[in-house]
Amino acid sequence: MDPQVLVDTLKRARQRGATAADGFLVEDRHSSVLVRLGQVDTVTHSHDHRLSLRVFAGKASAAASTSDLSRESLERVVDDATALARATAEDTFAGLPDAAELIRDVPDLDLEDRDAAELSPEEKIALARRAEAAALESDPRITNSEGAEYSERRSRYAYATSHGFARAYTTTSFGLTVSPVAGKNGDMQRDSWYSVARKRSRLDAPEEVGRRAAARALRRLGARKVKTVEVAVIFDPETAASLLRALAGAASGPSLYRRASFLVDRLGKRIAAPSVTIVDDALIPAALGSRPFDGEGLPTRRVELVSQGVLESYLLDTYSARKLGLASTHHAARDGSGVTVATTNLTLLPGTATPEELIASVRDGLYVTELIGFGVNGVTGDYSRGASGMWIDDGGLAYPVEEVTVAGNLLEMFAAVEGIGNDLVLRERSASPTIKVGRMVVAGN
Repeated sequence: MDPQVLVDTLKRARQRGATAADGFLVEDRHSSVLVRLGQVDTVTHSHDHRLSLRVFAGKASAAASTSDLSRESLERVVDDATALARATAEDTFAGLPDAAELIRDVPDLDLEDRDAAELSPEEKIALARRAEAAALESDPRITNSEGAEYSERRSRYAYATSHGFARAYTTTSFGLTVSPVAGKNGDMQRDSWYSVARKRSRLDAPEEVGRRAAARALRRLGARKVKTVEVAVIFDPETAASLLRALAGAASGPSLYRRASFLVDRLGKRIAAPSVTIVDDALIPAALGSRPFDGEGLPTRRVELVSQGVLESYLLDTYSARKLGLASTHHAARDGSGVTVATTNLTLLPGTATPEELIASVRDGLYVTELIGFGVNGVTGDYSRGASGMWIDDGGLAYPVEEVTVAGNLLEMFAAVEGIGNDLVLRERSASPTIKVGRMVVAGN
């Protein structure tokens, strides 16, 4: 990818009458293989370019994007965007960040696996087969498979402004996923497990991924419904991370200035139990969400969203910060042709209890291992999602549960956090340890 393409595009925007412009250019190479029951299902490879352009005519702005980087296409995109900007009403808050705030030196966050040459299709297929075979061979009740997939991605990101600023960085990621099916007495249950990392050498062994996926499917056999009851609910790390994402969505600038968030006017106020500290840190070396600068060229950093239960920060790009009378938190992201807000490495800091100790502290409750649907009201915080997991009886996991709904309100749920596990692992861009919420409605029969 030649960043000069981006620089030349911005120069043309100025020549066409734009008072300022910026652009984000992404080159993405992705390959994957999917095997099912040992047979190759699909082999894919893609090489894409995407250019997102934003132009300003005074305080009016317009955005456009294209995946065609030919000269003719780029000229057309620039001409259309600048013409649209001149015809658009002005917005007092529109404009690029202050040039003095843009990143100067791009830190090396160890986001690229420079030693990992791309594997051959045969080598990728072999890794996927090993993972699936480990799942199928782990227990005779693993009777089928929805497949195993191995993938590789290499991406390069470049950002530039019409004032002469240009910076870039490169990332890699590698992933392995297995989805086995367990069966017994006519009951069929599916689950999955995965490993993903910036460096291929840091992936879990295929056999470990396969066995973990099989164990998750097996524990669902014999699942039953329960009667509607109000009990303690423990969220495993995978499901607990979704609670963080919901909270971050409510703390994002666009939701706030539209007043479509339950966190409006709550900055500096307590919104969770004192044990809750939530951090978004873009500078963790080799982490999946890390990036040296945001979608507007501002240097990223560690931000405490919630500190000991108090909402300490919102998540803002330049535009939403100006609308709210605050400063950008450097969370801009390029979404298609426009600019939005996104987290990087969002985590709930761990506590001291083991997951087993949290489970043992519950006499009667639900251990959630899967959430279904999108039942979160961003305006009120009301929360209702389908769930499955394990029923807790007298401090132990008693039997699997399915087709239930867990319901509450996010603010009340975070305020009712009674325990946080010590099992935080940065497996994804958002991560959490196990969380115990003291009281929620579990709706069943």
